[in-house]
Amino acid sequence: MTAVQHAPVATTVVQRRPRRDATWWFYVIGKAIVGIVFVAAALFPLAWMVIAGFKSKTEVIETPFQFFPEVWRWENYAQILADPTFTRTMLWTFLGAVLFTLLALTVNSLAAYAFARLDFRFKRTLWVIVITTMFIPGMTILLTSFIVVTNLQMLDTLAVLVIPGAASAGMIFFIRQFYLSIPSSLEEAAMLDGCGRMRIFTKLFLPLSKPPFVVMGITAFLAYWNSYVWPIMTITTPDQFVVQQYLATFRSERSTELGLLIAGSVLAAAPVIILFLVFQRQIIGNIKMAGLK
Repeated sequence: MTAVQHAPVATTVVQRRPRRDATWWFYVIGKAIVGIVFVAAALFPLAWMVIAGFKSKTEVIETPFQFFPEVWRWENYAQILADPTFTRTMLWTFLGAVLFTLLALTVNSLAAYAFARLDFRFKRTLWVIVITTMFIPGMTILLTSFIVVTNLQMLDTLAVLVIPGAASAGMIFFIRQFYLSIPSSLEEAAMLDGCGRMRIFTKLFLPLSKPPFVVMGITAFLAYWNSYVWPIMTITTPDQFVVQQYLATFRSERSTELGLLIAGSVLAAAPVIILFLVFQRQIIGNIKMAGLK
């Protein structure tokens, strides 16, 4: 007798999709409605401000409230853009914000590298002092800071806006935590190749620092762009005004032109909004990464 061999029969397993009942649809629809409500509530003030820039000075505060203007006044934005003082202030503020961001990233990344990778005397003591400054409100040191910059003859200069606030304990802490996560084997391999500390920092750590630099860079840019108290204490020359000073002066001198003021506020907020839209993926990704760590 000959044995008859049967070829194995391939069987396919059909996976059925989970049945979506009424409860599942209720959950999805409810979640979508809640999300739409939160988005609408968050975007409503911004949308109102943009549209209010097209209103006349009386329509902005008229009652009952009317969201859209009766006549769209495009000249509000055209007039504020044609103002050479506003244009110069925007460019001056943007220049200061870029310089402040670059200086802050340079100073704080070097300090973070030193605390993360170097061993030196009183390291723990200095680190405690640095962290302690995070719990000191900025308003408490305004007077002493003003006395220091006055003695250094820095008033009414760009340096008084850029230099004093460049060092930040929070930024040092954030970047230091990222540097601690970099494997030490990379640093040891670079040392075997003859690299010094500065070269390791510039050739190894800086190229890997894009995630914290994006978050901290945007934070520094926003801090400078929205600063108001420190500029009004140290800057008195109108040519040196930052954008928040310009808007405050505009409001006090031309308080009746509310449509024009709101149009200027929208244009002043535009660079910040554009900056966030450009880097939103990196910001959200870095926040998720920090949460996982």
